[in-house]
Amino acid sequence: PQVPPQSRRMQQPLPPYEVLPTGVSMEELPRNTTVLLEEPPRPPRDHLVWSLFTTLYGNFCCLGLLAFVFSVKSRDRKMLGDYSGALSYASTAKCLNITALVINIIVVIIVVTIVALALAGILSHMNPPPSYRPN
Repeated sequence: PQVPPQSRRMQQPLPPYEVLPTGVSMEELPRNTTVLLEEPPRPPRDHLVWSLFTTLYGNFCCLGLLAFVFSVKSRDRKMLGDYSGALSYASTAKCLNITALVINIIVVIIVVTIVALALAGILSHMNPPPSYRPN
Protein backbone atom coordinates (compact mmCIF):
# COMPACT_ATOMS: atom_id res chain seq x y z
CA PRO A 1 0.00 0.00 0.00
CA GLN A 2 1.18 3.43 -0.88
CA VAL A 3 1.44 6.07 1.87
CA PRO A 4 -0.41 9.26 0.94
CA PRO A 5 1.92 12.26 0.57
CA GLN A 6 0.14 14.14 3.36
CA SER A 7 0.92 11.46 6.02
CA ARG A 8 4.50 11.21 4.69
CA ARG A 9 4.89 14.89 5.49
CA MET A 10 3.55 14.30 9.00
CA GLN A 11 6.28 11.74 9.76
CA GLN A 12 9.05 14.29 9.16
CA PRO A 13 9.25 16.94 11.88
CA LEU A 14 9.12 20.44 10.55
CA PRO A 15 11.45 23.09 11.91
CA PRO A 16 9.55 25.97 13.57
CA TYR A 17 10.70 28.58 11.06
CA GLU A 18 9.45 26.86 7.89
CA VAL A 19 6.15 27.76 6.33
CA LEU A 20 3.59 24.98 6.54
CA PRO A 21 2.90 23.21 3.24
CA THR A 22 -0.46 23.97 1.68
CA GLY A 23 -2.01 20.58 2.41
CA VAL A 24 -1.19 20.55 6.16
CA SER A 25 -3.34 22.22 8.78
CA MET A 26 -2.38 23.15 12.34
CA GLU A 27 -4.78 20.56 13.78
CA GLU A 28 -2.82 17.70 12.19
CA LEU A 29 0.51 18.69 13.74
CA PRO A 30 1.63 17.19 17.07
CA ARG A 31 1.07 19.45 20.06
CA ASN A 32 3.93 18.43 22.35
CA THR A 33 7.01 20.53 22.91
CA THR A 34 10.22 19.57 24.67
CA VAL A 35 12.29 22.24 26.36
CA LEU A 36 15.70 21.38 27.79
CA LEU A 37 16.93 23.64 30.54
CA GLU A 38 20.56 23.40 31.55
CA GLU A 39 21.79 24.80 34.81
CA PRO A 40 25.11 26.55 34.59
CA PRO A 41 27.86 24.62 36.41
CA ARG A 42 28.41 25.61 40.02
CA PRO A 43 31.70 27.43 40.41
CA PRO A 44 34.11 25.53 42.67
CA ARG A 45 34.95 26.83 46.13
CA ASP A 46 38.31 28.53 46.33
CA HIS A 47 38.85 28.20 50.14
CA LEU A 48 40.29 31.73 50.27
CA VAL A 49 39.07 32.59 53.78
CA TRP A 50 40.25 29.27 55.20
CA SER A 51 43.65 29.80 53.57
CA LEU A 52 43.85 33.31 54.98
CA PHE A 53 43.21 32.07 58.52
CA THR A 54 45.69 29.23 58.03
CA THR A 55 48.27 31.79 56.90
CA LEU A 56 47.65 34.06 59.88
CA TYR A 57 47.21 31.50 62.65
CA GLY A 58 48.93 28.31 61.55
CA ASN A 59 51.57 28.94 58.97
CA PHE A 60 53.65 25.84 59.74
CA CYS A 61 56.45 25.51 57.13
CA CYS A 62 54.64 28.12 54.99
CA LEU A 63 51.82 25.68 54.22
CA GLY A 64 49.25 28.40 54.95
CA LEU A 65 50.97 30.81 52.60
CA LEU A 66 51.07 28.19 49.84
CA ALA A 67 47.40 27.42 50.41
CA PHE A 68 46.62 31.15 50.14
CA VAL A 69 48.53 31.40 46.85
CA PHE A 70 46.65 28.41 45.39
CA SER A 71 43.34 29.87 46.61
CA VAL A 72 44.05 33.15 44.83
CA LYS A 73 44.96 31.24 41.67
CA SER A 74 41.72 29.28 41.98
CA ARG A 75 39.71 32.49 42.32
CA ASP A 76 41.45 33.96 39.24
CA ARG A 77 40.65 30.84 37.19
CA LYS A 78 37.04 30.95 38.40
CA MET A 79 36.68 34.60 37.32
CA LEU A 80 38.00 33.68 33.87
CA GLY A 81 35.45 30.86 33.56
CA ASP A 82 38.02 28.04 33.67
CA TYR A 83 36.22 25.83 36.18
CA SER A 84 38.48 22.81 35.72
CA GLY A 85 41.60 24.89 36.43
CA ALA A 86 39.86 26.53 39.39
CA LEU A 87 38.88 23.12 40.75
CA SER A 88 42.47 21.89 40.45
CA TYR A 89 43.93 24.87 42.32
CA ALA A 90 41.13 24.73 44.91
CA SER A 91 41.75 21.05 45.68
CA THR A 92 45.46 21.77 46.15
CA ALA A 93 44.64 24.65 48.50
CA LYS A 94 42.24 22.41 50.43
CA CYS A 95 44.87 19.68 50.85
CA LEU A 96 47.44 22.22 52.05
CA ASN A 97 44.93 23.68 54.52
CA ILE A 98 44.05 20.25 55.89
CA THR A 99 47.73 19.33 56.24
CA ALA A 100 48.52 22.59 58.04
CA LEU A 101 45.49 22.12 60.32
CA VAL A 102 46.49 18.56 61.29
CA ILE A 103 50.09 19.60 61.96
CA ASN A 104 48.91 22.56 64.06
CA ILE A 105 46.60 20.34 66.11
CA ILE A 106 49.44 17.89 66.76
CA VAL A 107 51.79 20.74 67.76
CA VAL A 108 49.19 22.19 70.14
CA ILE A 109 48.62 18.78 71.74
CA ILE A 110 52.37 18.27 72.20
CA VAL A 111 52.87 21.75 73.69
CA VAL A 112 49.92 21.36 76.06
CA THR A 113 51.22 17.95 77.16
CA ILE A 114 54.74 19.26 77.78
CA VAL A 115 53.44 22.27 79.72
CA ALA A 116 51.13 20.05 81.79
CA LEU A 117 53.96 17.63 82.57
CA ALA A 118 56.31 20.49 83.45
CA LEU A 119 53.73 22.07 85.76
CA ALA A 120 53.03 18.73 87.37
CA GLY A 121 56.76 18.25 87.96
CA ILE A 122 57.19 21.73 89.41
CA LEU A 123 54.20 21.33 91.69
CA SER A 124 55.41 17.96 92.93
CA HIS A 125 58.80 19.49 93.89
CA MET A 126 57.19 22.42 95.70
CA ASN A 127 54.95 20.27 97.86
CA PRO A 128 56.83 17.09 98.70
CA PRO A 129 54.66 14.24 99.86
CA PRO A 130 54.49 13.87 103.63
CA SER A 131 57.06 11.45 104.94
CA TYR A 132 55.93 8.73 107.25
CA ARG A 133 58.01 8.37 110.37
CA PRO A 134 57.85 5.25 112.41
CA ASN A 135 56.81 5.75 116.00
